[in-house]
Amino acid sequence: MRVLGVDPGLTRCGLGVVDGDGGRQVACVDVGVVRSDVDLPVDRRLLVVADEVERWIARHRPDVVAVERVFSQHNVRTVMGTAQASGVVALVAARAGLPVAFHTPSEVKAAVTGAGRADKAQVTTMVTRVLGLTEAPRPADAADALALAICHCWRAPMMTRMAEAERRAAEIAKAHKARLAAAQKERRKQLATQQEKQRLAESAARPRP
Repeated sequence: MRVLGVDPGLTRCGLGVVDGDGGRQVACVDVGVVRSDVDLPVDRRLLVVADEVERWIARHRPDVVAVERVFSQHNVRTVMGTAQASGVVALVAARAGLPVAFHTPSEVKAAVTGAGRADKAQVTTMVTRVLGLTEAPRPADAADALALAICHCWRAPMMTRMAEAERRAAEIAKAHKARLAAAQKERRKQLATQQEKQRLAESAARPRP
């Protein structure tokens, strides 16, 4: 499975492509950062991000795009830009026919470092080690994008199993509900038949004038 990890942002948007074998083996294919000029209008900056993500998808042909789920921050302006970039990335992926998976920062940190509260330096160190890189990816946005891709490679099998389990549970619940409804219908039918027999018997037992 090939995953394009995206750490969304307007000033810097991290991109990282990782190949996974369905187990713990992962390999770095490419990593980089999209930068947009802070003096440009927001729509133009988003277009820069969208165009570059589109180029990466065309170049590397990933199977899925993993994006960091945006959480509220103290800096509203920053979180707004991050959310806008995240939406643009999801749109570009959808237009390319690719599924999009969202992972929270704590999920990514826990998957890569084993600690949901790990700092950026710890994440970068583990990404470098896991992928066997000769040097740490810079800036941190690039490392975060690779961490997202690694996280999805490792979590995807579990997520697939959970989704399958939920699907099977829903099917079992639906079948049980159908059997219960059929049993109740049959019970009502039997009760109606008994009541009709009783009515006929009582009618036949009445003395005729």
